[in-house]
Amino acid sequence: MSKQVQGSGPEVRGNTLRVYLYVLQHGPCELKDVQSGLGFSTASLASYHLKRLIDGGYAAQDNYGRYLASKDAAGQILEGYVKVGAVVVPQLLFVSVLFTLLVGYFSAMSYGSVSYVPLLILASLALVAVVWYETARVWRRLASWR
Repeated sequence: MSKQVQGSGPEVRGNTLRVYLYVLQHGPCELKDVQSGLGFSTASLASYHLKRLIDGGYAAQDNYGRYLASKDAAGQILEGYVKVGAVVVPQLLFVSVLFTLLVGYFSAMSYGSVSYVPLLILASLALVAVVWYETARVWRRLASWR
């Protein structure tokens, strides 16, 4: 499954999406940087994908010939993801970590209780499982782009 963007520009997926993610993560890049960083066999292949991004308004070229990702397009292309430093991660990762810590803490605190708490723990664990499943699904989609 590949991420597709609907809009005025070309569809961003496959190698074009890989090029966009590379430029977004590494900042201003030269053509050779993109070619070697993504393992393209020729510079013309990298140039083709960069031109598609520029034509769609997802990237631009500065006065020094370096390529820059458009920050405005990042929200459109990376829907469901967030950029933390140079890393792109699913937005649900933070919720997954939070719920896991909370359920772990409350489970440990109420371990010996004979009240309704065990049912609450089971429901919480089910919620954590669903959130982690969704996070993993989104993460696999990101990994398929690379």
